[in-house]
Amino acid sequence: MRGTAAVLDLSPGAGLVVDGREWTVERREPHLGRVQLVAADGERQAVSFRFLANHPGCRASSRTAAGPERGRQVRTTGDLPRERRELALLRMAHLLEVATGFRGGDPLRPGPGEPRTGYDPGTTTLSQRRLAKVTELAALDPQQAKLLGLARVGYRTLIRWERDRRRFGLAGCADGRWLRESGGHPSVSEQVREALFAVREETRYASRVSMRTKERMVHRYVRERFGDGVPVPGYDTLRRVWREWFGPGGTRPRYARTVETVFDGGHVLVHRPGQVVALDTTVLPVFVREGVFGEPVKVHLTIALDVYTHSVCAFRLTLVSDTAVDVAMLLRDVMMPLPMRAEWGEDLEWPYPGLPAAVVAQFAGHKVAGLPFFAPETVTTDHGAVYRNHHLVEVQRVLGCNVLPARALRPTDKAACERAFGVIRQLLFEQLPGYTGVDVADRGADPADGPLLTVEEMEHLIATWVVAVFTDRGLCCS
Repeated sequence: MRGTAAVLDLSPGAGLVVDGREWTVERREPHLGRVQLVAADGERQAVSFRFLANHPGCRASSRTAAGPERGRQVRTTGDLPRERRELALLRMAHLLEVATGFRGGDPLRPGPGEPRTGYDPGTTTLSQRRLAKVTELAALDPQQAKLLGLARVGYRTLIRWERDRRRFGLAGCADGRWLRESGGHPSVSEQVREALFAVREETRYASRVSMRTKERMVHRYVRERFGDGVPVPGYDTLRRVWREWFGPGGTRPRYARTVETVFDGGHVLVHRPGQVVALDTTVLPVFVREGVFGEPVKVHLTIALDVYTHSVCAFRLTLVSDTAVDVAMLLRDVMMPLPMRAEWGEDLEWPYPGLPAAVVAQFAGHKVAGLPFFAPETVTTDHGAVYRNHHLVEVQRVLGCNVLPARALRPTDKAACERAFGVIRQLLFEQLPGYTGVDVADRGADPADGPLLTVEEMEHLIATWVVAVFTDRGLCCS
């Protein structure tokens, strides 16, 4: 057996797919440890249980796994969301009171005032207790009963709930709509498959349309190409198949076209500085003192990371969340040489290969620190409002940059930037007073108590560390 998530149904009539070919279980021979399989063309073969259990290309067929009695795991309490579990416990208490006269189900441990009048098992029958429970639930406020899942409960409803409770336990007391959606792969015919791919190609570069519109396009394609005799699944099945084959489709069409235009739809291969610059913002994990009242505050750190050299080309500290102006100035800093500061020595003034340092200094009007500067070609951001601001988009257009937001549910699009935050935290921020840890659970008793750096001192420290340590380490330019 390959795990509970990959249990094969070997009962007669079940479907299996072995190496891409579909078979049907014709006969099962447990005393011999094998099954007889038959293909659609009539070919038969006998295979062992061991062969099917260990074959990497064997799986249950989607044509039978989604049936009403196949491929469905038994409902369990784990299928219930946390907020629905209390409602299921309330239903079970009512059912136990009907069955035993006690809401806890144990006559030896009665609750206060139990058994209640009308539920005493010594003087009432099961049918009488069910009728009493129906009357009791009908007297509840309709809105309250609906919220508790006890609205419109009749005599036969109690019988059905009791049968499910005995079969599935607490999960049997839950409404089927409370449980998670069943698994299984929906199956479609070859004609519908062709229609789905045709609609996919038709809508790929068009404006975004709803799934209802795509459903109508599939129906129209099948009707026009194959006639009215070909059945087409309903909306829910088509939506599940579309999501499984083509993904959730959360990317905006404009951004999807940008990805294919810039990177030809393949993997991103960055081979020169400035080709891709990743922008991201995080809360600085260190308390600092603001310059007016001297109170300990948290600031936001925004960095621009060159994906090719892994160097922090520019950064900004803001007392409040950054704005589009701050990000625009960050892009300006990426393009301008970083000036040398009074406390920096000659070891931080790096010569640029192929260009004399005097020429760079004459161009910039000051001595230049050893930090790359260039005009970015592509800017990768997340989907924060500050990065989608119209002002920032206009700035990037003027600079000639391609705006390329990270794809939804694709953490690899900005993995280098997130890793840079972790490295800076481990090598610098953990050494400073006022460090708050990764989150609140890792925070000390009072990290703001003690000597703290001001915002200006923190900015100077980060700038010095980036030029002297981070850009000069082996993890950079690797």
